[in-house]
Amino acid sequence: MKTAGIVLLIIGLAGTLVFGIQAIQDTETFSFLGIDIGVSSANWTPVIVSAIILVAGIVLMRMDKNTV
Repeated sequence: MKTAGIVLLIIGLAGTLVFGIQAIQDTETFSFLGIDIGVSSANWTPVIVSAIILVAGIVLMRMDKNTV
């Protein structure tokens, strides 16, 4: 279980970083009356799924420590 948790943790962390950076770069800004306004055209679904996988990996690692 601990090995599966570590694998999910690494995959979730990498996915969150990669898709998060990509989503941040898809944000467009424009100025309206002297105020910078940001509009995001990014798809946040991969970031959310990666974060869920990351949390699942953490939970699996914690469950293994509690059973020992």
